[in-house]
Amino acid sequence: MAKKKKRLGAVLSAAHRALQRKRTVAVVYFTLRFLVIAVMVAQFFNGDFESVFLCGLTLVLFLLPTVFERALMIDLPNTMEIIIMLFIFAAEILGEISSFYTTFKHWDTILHTLNGFLCAAIGFALVDMLNRSEKFSLSLSPAFMAIVAFCFSMTIGVLWEFFECSMDQLLLLDMQKDTVLDVISSVMLDPTGGNDRVVIKDIIDTIVVTADGQQISLGLGGYLDVGILDTMKDLFVNFVGAVVFSTIGFFYVKSRGKGKFASQFIPQVVEVQPEDMDPRQPAFGKKAKKSAKKKG
Repeated sequence: MAKKKKRLGAVLSAAHRALQRKRTVAVVYFTLRFLVIAVMVAQFFNGDFESVFLCGLTLVLFLLPTVFERALMIDLPNTMEIIIMLFIFAAEILGEISSFYTTFKHWDTILHTLNGFLCAAIGFALVDMLNRSEKFSLSLSPAFMAIVAFCFSMTIGVLWEFFECSMDQLLLLDMQKDTVLDVISSVMLDPTGGNDRVVIKDIIDTIVVTADGQQISLGLGGYLDVGILDTMKDLFVNFVGAVVFSTIGFFYVKSRGKGKFASQFIPQVVEVQPEDMDPRQPAFGKKAKKSAKKKG
């Protein structure tokens, strides 16, 4: 137990040292952390302990980019690190606790599009790291790397929809938001039990009958679609975000890393994290190797 606490303390200490090295990232991190803690305190006094848990989870998620930096021996660009933290804040604090998902119609759509973009960037970075590693004798084409990044992003999007559906079924959370329809078409309404679809148009209300015979008019102005269209929309905008970054990544590799925009989202492989490095030694991989050759 004591060893685990020491390891956790070492990880947190290293994360804070890394943040001190990146001043812009540190400003964003500490500002968001202050806001999250303020919301956490407010929700605690409101008795909303589920939101308190979400705030605690958010504080942990804020440190994940730095933890991954050290675990994978990479240096995340400031732009990507800031966007990840803003994305977490927008999803957990603004979306869930402040109800932005219901207040702003396209909030969920914006976040899923950004998620597709970021996941494609992460997938591209992972393939790029593998392609540059001396442990593997690979020379991957730009097109192949772009396709892998796209597939990685879509896989993450699908897994997230699986998670949302599971939470809705097990805990009744309604993470997959519903849609109101005025037209439905279903073979389940075929009175003969066959495979002929029955179309119902101009639906203005849905009435739910419970086991005790109670009839509840939903008053939504149509038929309630339970999450299917929301899932398809989320996957489509994830697809858009994935295609956008995969295309950017393709031209980035094609131009041999000359693209300024893509470089803001693709991590750099390092041998030693800058905050742990001896200031007399070169910082990153190529420079370090050149220095080693000179000494040899």
